[in-house]
Amino acid sequence: MNDSPGWATPGSAPSDGQEAAIPRPSEPKDGSAPTGQWSPEQPPPGQWSPPSNPAGGPGARPPAPGWGGGPQHRPWGTQPPAAKPGVIPLRPLGLGEILDGSVSALRAHWRTALGFSLAVSVVVQIAVVLMQRYLLPTPTDIDPNASGTEALRQASESLRTTLFSLAPTSLFTMIATLLTASIVTVVISRSVLGRPVTLSDAWAEARPRLLPLIGLTLLVTLAIALVMTVGIGPGLLMGSGGGVALAFLGFLAACAVILWLQVSLALAAPALMLERQGIFAALRRSAKLVRGAWWRTFGILALTYLIVFLLSFVVSIPFTAIAVIADGIELSEFFESGGPSFGWPFLIVTGIGEVIVSTLLYPFVAGVMALLYVDQRIRREALDLDLARAAGLPDHDADTPRS
Repeated sequence: MNDSPGWATPGSAPSDGQEAAIPRPSEPKDGSAPTGQWSPEQPPPGQWSPPSNPAGGPGARPPAPGWGGGPQHRPWGTQPPAAKPGVIPLRPLGLGEILDGSVSALRAHWRTALGFSLAVSVVVQIAVVLMQRYLLPTPTDIDPNASGTEALRQASESLRTTLFSLAPTSLFTMIATLLTASIVTVVISRSVLGRPVTLSDAWAEARPRLLPLIGLTLLVTLAIALVMTVGIGPGLLMGSGGGVALAFLGFLAACAVILWLQVSLALAAPALMLERQGIFAALRRSAKLVRGAWWRTFGILALTYLIVFLLSFVVSIPFTAIAVIADGIELSEFFESGGPSFGWPFLIVTGIGEVIVSTLLYPFVAGVMALLYVDQRIRREALDLDLARAAGLPDHDADTPRS
């Protein structure tokens, strides 16, 4: 029996041979509460699919108590609180609930999420440190008094060195982020139902989706690079004078398009992981879920990355200071050249700081992304009703449409 949750798109059948029915717990033998076991004919636990009956259609039952349901003989006409089998209430989420839900899921499943993130971060950071020590070139010194052709040559050389240094580091960081996001997305899918998940379970479910996830990331990265090239290319080809102004305007326009793309496609990874979508289907799915909620999605993501940046900065300061002292680097040399020849003490201490930052913050960001996806499906597809039934909550044992 497959124990991994699968998420179906409205109007489509789940993949991998799963049935399109909404999940229900199997009937208990002794009439007690549901045990969470499922018969062979039913989808695996946590199968998330929309209601099979359209709202208001023939034979539709009134909304069940919870979000979207009317008052059920409660005093003063108040609605009952939303069900909360896991880390979030099963209703449209607010900003604080999304952020708190991500933290709560990581705290509840810290061995699975943070343990895996720590292992990945250590391996990646060791590779980065070795590369910085032995492979990357020494940063080019810039002469502030240089002018004309020499200044342009120095700037070009410095840019080339910087790009050469950032490329492998960015690659390793991307690998760590993807691996962590794949596991955390599975953890979130179980956490909203209040179900336990082990690292072996999460890895077994996430592993088949890693290659499509890498392909999705590379495709989005290629699209961003293409947009930037189209934006600044004409100005660079024109050369000096008007070409510089045109390149600058093209750069601003390209940044606006890239920002719109990144927000519109932000939910593609959770859709690919949980709905078993293909790469292009996941991109279309994300654009559909974000449509009409672009500014809200942008605001939540902007605040999330601001929090990550501030926490990274706060954690990095003491480690950088200790690393400079331990390596015997003069502060004047460190700030003026921006990149002296770092020794092992500096690389090791700053590497420890990077491991701490990535272990804690990468899963947090991945959790926010997954909960944003859940929130948008709740708002657009009444996914909260299906989740309540999948969790075996009372009064959610039928195909109850949302009013």
